[in-house]
Amino acid sequence: MPIRSVPESQQDVPRSNTEWPLLSRLGPLRRFIEFGIAGYPREARVRLAIVNAMALLIAATSMTYVATYAAFGVMDYWPLIAMNIGLAVIALLAPFAHRFSDVAAMIVIWIAEYAALFLFVRELGHNSGIQLNYIIGAAVAFAICGMGHIRLVVAAVLTGLALHLAAWFLYPPGNARIEADPALLNNLYVSSAVTTFGIVALVVGYALTKADRARAEADRLLENILPVPVIDRLKTAPAARVADTVPDASVMFTDLVGFTALSQELGAPRTVEILDRLVTEFDRLAALHGVEKIKTIGDGYMAVAGVSRPQDDHCRRLARLALALPGIVSELSEIHGLDLRVRIGLARGPVMAGVIGADKFSYDVWGETVNLAARLESHGLPGGIQVCPEVYVALCDGFTLNPRGPIPIKGVGTLETWFLTGERPGAGAETMGQPA
Repeated sequence: MPIRSVPESQQDVPRSNTEWPLLSRLGPLRRFIEFGIAGYPREARVRLAIVNAMALLIAATSMTYVATYAAFGVMDYWPLIAMNIGLAVIALLAPFAHRFSDVAAMIVIWIAEYAALFLFVRELGHNSGIQLNYIIGAAVAFAICGMGHIRLVVAAVLTGLALHLAAWFLYPPGNARIEADPALLNNLYVSSAVTTFGIVALVVGYALTKADRARAEADRLLENILPVPVIDRLKTAPAARVADTVPDASVMFTDLVGFTALSQELGAPRTVEILDRLVTEFDRLAALHGVEKIKTIGDGYMAVAGVSRPQDDHCRRLARLALALPGIVSELSEIHGLDLRVRIGLARGPVMAGVIGADKFSYDVWGETVNLAARLESHGLPGGIQVCPEVYVALCDGFTLNPRGPIPIKGVGTLETWFLTGERPGAGAETMGQPA
């Protein structure tokens, strides 16, 4: 089975100056959105880019209101026109505050927006619905600052609530300074309501999407550490200890013959490159055959079948994986101009398994069967797949095995062993590709 090369387009190549592909389509707006955010950690840069985008949106919206008020009469609504122009200028200048701190621009925008909204209600009365925009401030505060600046968020929410209530009670229609056209008031109320509902929906959607992505990323990382059935058990009962006794499972150990000495000549970069390609291919084949990788130790690889979930054909699955590995090693040897050969040991029997550790926890398997598989590998021959009698019994009806004869094995004594050399045609490869 050939080794899959990584397409050049998917390799780790230098990116353009922009971190977010969408911004590259915005042309000149990209520079404004990225203004002043350099030098901050990535999470802060994302947040500051959102602040810049929000400042740009406020400026654009303010100028739209300028046009609206002007259409109803410049002389009648000049205070509102002037305030919107001032708000637009402040919003466009806010990103300059990033040089002071990562929240300075946000504070400038909040103060300017809150003050402007209050003055607008004072001029037009609460029938304009402009005070509804204070709800946006509360939603945006959580979305942008999150729990990292909880005091600032609480201050923004409470201040927005207080100003919303004050605007409602202080400026009923009779207290408005400008006797506005009813059509304008209806226009303002509808636009404020649409904006408020739209922004709140976007913020909630953004928060839920971000939470789903974080959950998916956490699950993906866990799946690289633990088998899926074990993850499901931990989610169901986080406090429960995962410790299992499995009466019948299969264990495989592999090792590259002489690779430790060879790595001294290759150097770290080339050694890591070879091992990465090798383990990546081993992992792909393990998933293909429904086998669970347990760990790698240097150039050694340990995998099991029938441990985290029952599999009647666990020994056959592991045997098919073992038969595929020498070809992968041979192909990798040709690519790198090396003489690499793999030694493999297979054992079958009872094992114990569980999650151990607290910080860098892992799912591990141990017991006499594990020890035997390791010994079969270390006492094997380069390019050979050495198996114990239990594996021979499980495979002899569908695979070809050549007797090696009795050999002394440390910690075990004299043991009859065989070399697994192939699978007979039609022996039942239908399990390939099924999940472990």
